[in-house]
Amino acid sequence: MNERLVTDAFVELADTLVDDFDVVDFLYQVTVRCAQVLDVAAAGVLLTDQRGSLQVLAASTEETRLLEVLQLQTDRGPCPECFHTGRAIHVEDLQTAEARWPQFVAQARAAGFASVHALPMRLRNQVIGALNLFGGRPGELAPETLRLGQALADVATIGLLQARAIRQQETLAEQLQVALNSRIVIEQAKGVIAERRQLDMDQSFSLLRWTARTSNRRLSDVARAIVDGTEPIDRSDLGGYPAS
Repeated sequence: MNERLVTDAFVELADTLVDDFDVVDFLYQVTVRCAQVLDVAAAGVLLTDQRGSLQVLAASTEETRLLEVLQLQTDRGPCPECFHTGRAIHVEDLQTAEARWPQFVAQARAAGFASVHALPMRLRNQVIGALNLFGGRPGELAPETLRLGQALADVATIGLLQARAIRQQETLAEQLQVALNSRIVIEQAKGVIAERRQLDMDQSFSLLRWTARTSNRRLSDVARAIVDGTEPIDRSDLGGYPAS
């Protein structure tokens, strides 16, 4: 395990004290760092909205996002079960869970995943969501890897709750609702970029995120500008954006 990656991950996930804290970008970074540090194929995050319902807030790949959406639509899968019970869910071989979550298992295996682990995002008795870890091959994660994964989920949870405490005029539910609304616009912008630039959805999100960061703007603001046509995405100078 790369100790430098682990250190960098905890430093990044603890950095929620900035004035313009971006929940969507933060949670996307959570999924990317978890995939890197824990050596899993992909990761996704489901969090509760104002009504206490789970919503997809971030995923490291488009395939993962679609799997998270399926779990919400059916309310069946490791993430909803983890959230409702407050306990970690471990499935070392997805074939063994076909009767438990038939639609989820079929789609997960079609996407190339063979195992899944869901970890609760909680602080004491407050569960605000779940972190899904997808493996490309069957097998259990080592105990130290699971402990590290739970530690990352805990730090992310504390970061979100800390952001709420700093902004006393807001509640975490309101912040997450804003993030959910932003996510809708972001998905629309990804589709526009994909069509205009002939990219897949992951590449489209990379370009969207890169544009926001290089112009020092929020993801949702750039996405909204792309959707309403005020943000040019056909400029030649955008051709060299990084792949991730």
